Amino acid sequence: MRRRFRVGYIGWVPHPAFLETASQDPDLEIVQISMDQPESAMIQTLSSCHGYYVMAARDELPQALHVHAELLAKLPNLLVAASYGAGYDTCDPQACSDGGVLLMNQAGGNAEGVAEHAVGMMLACLKRMPEAHAAMQAGQAADRNALIGRDIKGMTVGLIGCGNVGRRTAEILQLAFGCRILASDPYVEAASLAPLGITKVPLEMLLIEADVVSVHCPLTPETRGMIGADAFAAMKPGVVFVTTARGSIHDEAALLNALNSGQVASAGLDVWAQEPPPVDHPLLAHQAVIASQHTAGVTLQSRANITRIAALAFSDLAAGRMPPRVINPAVLPRWRARYEAAMGHPVG
Repeated sequence: MRRRFRVGYIGWVPHPAFLETASQDPDLEIVQISMDQPESAMIQTLSSCHGYYVMAARDELPQALHVHAELLAKLPNLLVAASYGAGYDTCDPQACSDGGVLLMNQAGGNAEGVAEHAVGMMLACLKRMPEAHAAMQAGQAADRNALIGRDIKGMTVGLIGCGNVGRRTAEILQLAFGCRILASDPYVEAASLAPLGITKVPLEMLLIEADVVSVHCPLTPETRGMIGADAFAAMKPGVVFVTTARGSIHDEAALLNALNSGQVASAGLDVWAQEPPPVDHPLLAHQAVIASQHTAGVTLQSRANITRIAALAFSDLAAGRMPPRVINPAVLPRWRARYEAAMGHPVG
């Protein structure tokens, strides 16, 4: 008799589709771990699990329950950690590899929601909606010419990162507005972007040429702080800056300075170094900023999709099939041996 693959999650799942999909697989056992108990008790329950379905937003999950070396040392049975979304800020890929644990994300599952949000922020910034809103609230909106905006049609948009979200963002901008799309992504070949009408360029060129800069890369040691004072200074004066990726890729203080100087005309910010940001954060009070609380991918359709594909990935694992969207493939030889020892059958 095949052993059941036991998956634990802390607190809540993003959408009922996860539980609905998982319930159709008799080889899966899903365990809810209540947050209304000591962390030690949560970890004790999690230690019996083969899979950890883990929150992706770092400020929603207690640090002790992030997937790092200290936690993994307490989870001898864990084979797989899978983040709720495309991001995996709460997981340390190197620690997973060192511990023989497979790390997965749900890349592409919320691409539509995030791409639409990014384009919406671009339009709001170019049409100066945040400034108009602030002026109306202050009773200073009588002179409409003081709020003259710009059309996005035909503009050059630079995408920092061009995976699932970046490509869908490019498609919307091309089809709806005829934008020229530049992309900077060291992990994507120019030959794969060219048929999509996207031109791969070095980051330095993208910053110089783009009318709108939009960030779509993951937060990694390589990208942390990548968009700082020098990057903002290199951008075209009057640029619009949008990010729906992860906080800490851009330097918030440097962005504030660039907005105050006029180097950056307006910014759309869905992600923050601290989420939610403090209510007195200066960027929240800036009239040229439109802000949201990491909600770009929080749509009914995106949540249903990312949870369904996560459940299907766990089903693959329960059946001995390799799941998609593995972040640390170098761990596979060691991981296969751990899997077979734990589950009693090989993984294909």
